[in-house]
Amino acid sequence: MAILNLHHLRLFRAVARDGTLTGAARALNLSQSALSTQIKALEAALGHALFERRGRGLVLTEAGRIALDHAETIFRTSEDLLATLRGSGGGRRALRVGALATLSRNFQIAFLRPVVGRADVEVVLRSGAQAELLRGLDALSLDVVLTNLAPARDAASPYLIRRLAEQPVSLVGTADRIGRPERPLADLLAAEPLILPTPETALRAAFDALAAGLSVTPQIAAEADDMAMLRLLARQDAGLAVIPPIVVRDELLSGSLVEAAQLDGIAESFFAVTLQRRFPNPLLAELLARSPDAAVP
Repeated sequence: MAILNLHHLRLFRAVARDGTLTGAARALNLSQSALSTQIKALEAALGHALFERRGRGLVLTEAGRIALDHAETIFRTSEDLLATLRGSGGGRRALRVGALATLSRNFQIAFLRPVVGRADVEVVLRSGAQAELLRGLDALSLDVVLTNLAPARDAASPYLIRRLAEQPVSLVGTADRIGRPERPLADLLAAEPLILPTPETALRAAFDALAAGLSVTPQIAAEADDMAMLRLLARQDAGLAVIPPIVVRDELLSGSLVEAAQLDGIAESFFAVTLQRRFPNPLLAELLARSPDAAVP
């Protein structure tokens, strides 16, 4: 298996940034012929030409653009590694966050707001299924997983689970559908079509228990496991949605949706799942310090 020469890659990046061999060689304190030889060696190792000549300058080929993207990632990761292990905290730091694909975007942004837009921080956000995200956490390619499904824990579990927030759940819909204020909850549940989380969710189980306690058989207009889809269906007036108000915060503020009733005894919990690490990401510690300290046993 061919081994990539990182020295060659660093020289290639310098040429790509300058656009000429002459200027890059001067900046690197190398002869132009020596630099050209090193670039040709890298092209031979990769099996593709990385530059083509345009007038007096060099422009990247398609393979060159791909190589430059990877080179930037490699050297940025190298800088992160040195900063982390030396504890210097200098340079631009990355925070790698996995979020359950169905998790409220409003909640994610609220959690990440203190670091989003900071000049010294790059936030890498990946969404997916919980099992996939936990594998990323195990492989140390993620610093934290945000979820509303706390992973099962036993004596052998490697996960540290922290409850970040517990949000109330309400019945939300358009003002026209809700009608008169102070309409009884049992009346709303019995008379109006409902937009519900899917049956396998904890939120749905709690709602079904509430409906049974009120002796109500709901008329289900739609079911979705994605908070964004519940929000969209409520906005389209498909029915009344069982949803945490944080998910539809903007619509409630604008008045396009109205909170008809809070569902007592039902709440949505949001968790941060991490691993015990010798070199934890200090950015994550900053975020967790702003959240209530509630470890889940």
